[in-house]
Amino acid sequence: MHRLDDQFAFADMVEPHRRELHVHCYRMLGSFDEAEDLVQETLLRAWRNRDGFDPRSGGLRPWLYRIATNACLDAIRRRSRRVPSLNSFAEVPWLQPYPDRLLDEIAPSDAEPDAVVVARETIELTFIAVIQLLPPLQRAVVILRDVLDWSAKEVAALLDTTVASANSALQRARATLKDHLPARSREWSAANLTEQERTLLEGFIDAHERADAAAAVAIAREDIRVTMPPNPWVFDGIEAITPLITQGLTEPGDWRLVPTSANRQPTAASYLRAHGDTEFRAFKFDVLRIEGGKIAEITTFGSELFPAFGLQPTL
Repeated sequence: MHRLDDQFAFADMVEPHRRELHVHCYRMLGSFDEAEDLVQETLLRAWRNRDGFDPRSGGLRPWLYRIATNACLDAIRRRSRRVPSLNSFAEVPWLQPYPDRLLDEIAPSDAEPDAVVVARETIELTFIAVIQLLPPLQRAVVILRDVLDWSAKEVAALLDTTVASANSALQRARATLKDHLPARSREWSAANLTEQERTLLEGFIDAHERADAAAAVAIAREDIRVTMPPNPWVFDGIEAITPLITQGLTEPGDWRLVPTSANRQPTAASYLRAHGDTEFRAFKFDVLRIEGGKIAEITTFGSELFPAFGLQPTL
């Protein structure tokens, strides 16, 4: 226990859990930046309440998850923010991507065998957006039970509720997820992109760098959707996106794209050299969802998270 009274020793103890706590908060909130704030809040609360930590209660990790979950629940209730419906990502303006390079920092270990590699079906953008439909308690319960594989008893204890109440919340949450989540591909058992996804990402990048709108449209599904959180815009179908792509590829300037991945989905980081400029500057991310061998959805985000992806501001 004496180690908890040493601030530096305490920091060393909790630091290995920082990334998975960040992912947990990200699932709860849907925002990379807000998750970072909540992790800081979690560790601050942990330090302030270190006298309440009992190693016999299950260890440091469950204790930190309890604090993080309650910090997220407080934040959700404080903001009174919930998605009443979900027709598109435009209804989740705070949605942000999560860099796969940071997800890969979480791996199983002898000390924490249940801290597993982040599965694709629990981190892709659709899952994160649908989670935002759930009331706070349901959101916490389904993440703890179905994502982190905690028992009903453990979840009830963490949330200071009964097992019956936790199970009831879980049933309602599962019903909502079932109504809104698509069927999962067997290929998604692996965290890495599929060969088809890599090929389509290469084609997407090539078409954009050559300003070839016809090539960009050719690899898209007829029912493709484009959204751009936090903007409210939604573009549905080839006819809607063709002029958007044509204008976007030719009018602003020249493009250079870098392949990356976010939320276990193929992603292109775009740099723009505007007319009259001499450098390519960080501009946006396009996160792709592939279905039926073509691009079914493009979710475009701003350049704020380039540093989190390990990307430079200019090329």
